[in-house]
Amino acid sequence: MPELPEVEALRDFLTEHLAGREIVRVLPVAISVLKTYDPPLTALEGHQVAAVRRYGKFLDVATDGGPHLVTHLARAGWLHWRDSLPSGMPRPGKGPLALRVALETGAGFDLTEAGTQKRLAVYVVADPQEVPGVARLGPDPLADDFDEARLAGLLRDERRQLKGALRDQSLIAGVGNAYSDEILHAAKMSPFKLAASLTDEETARLYAALRATLTEAVDRSRGIAAAGRLKAEKKSGLRVHGRTGEPCPVCGDTIREVSFSDSSLQYCPTCQTGGKPLADRRMSRLLK
Repeated sequence: MPELPEVEALRDFLTEHLAGREIVRVLPVAISVLKTYDPPLTALEGHQVAAVRRYGKFLDVATDGGPHLVTHLARAGWLHWRDSLPSGMPRPGKGPLALRVALETGAGFDLTEAGTQKRLAVYVVADPQEVPGVARLGPDPLADDFDEARLAGLLRDERRQLKGALRDQSLIAGVGNAYSDEILHAAKMSPFKLAASLTDEETARLYAALRATLTEAVDRSRGIAAAGRLKAEKKSGLRVHGRTGEPCPVCGDTIREVSFSDSSLQYCPTCQTGGKPLADRRMSRLLK
């Protein structure tokens, strides 16, 4: 799933390639991705792109004097830039293409979604705050005013485990399954540690890991075109997430996994849990 660093890289890329360009066609291929109907997609046509912004994991293409095209790529969605879009109308039901946006230059981008779980979401709104997911977002962890005291205040009364708290978009915007694993590994903290139990020193350590992990990931992603290489860059930069059974790059211990119904987390016992493996109830049941 694209998270804050990848969406920020896409925002940066699209700012360079879209700003000042006129949208001439918006072609819906998979109607299921459209979550709004008023204003219609055609309301975007004829308007120049004024700015591209990011709200957590949401991408906002704002037009000059017109509506906003807001997108959430979900788990398997992606944006593909085309210097020259194919001629002709795309055929619904043929491949992963969900939406095409064409510019007056002949360039544009496709929104695609792989797999069978269709969660890619597209909204056309007068204000991004009309999108429920945007309206409920917590603060952006890379914002200038997101300091250590802000993080401490957010976690002070959180009775949840750190893994769940970091992934809650209404608490902190933009962090998902992968980067929460990376942040906790960098902070040397168990994903099952209660958020409200952090000491001042632990809060400082978590804050430093949060900012550094996300900032470094954004820096790695910038300059990479909106294509498959951005996904590959994310994977290559991960130290523990998705690396079950591999050696930890810090201490050499074996990276372990805890599985859930629709996701999993990865961690290093030596770095994060005092050498103790975390209980994995799903795997335990499979082994009985």
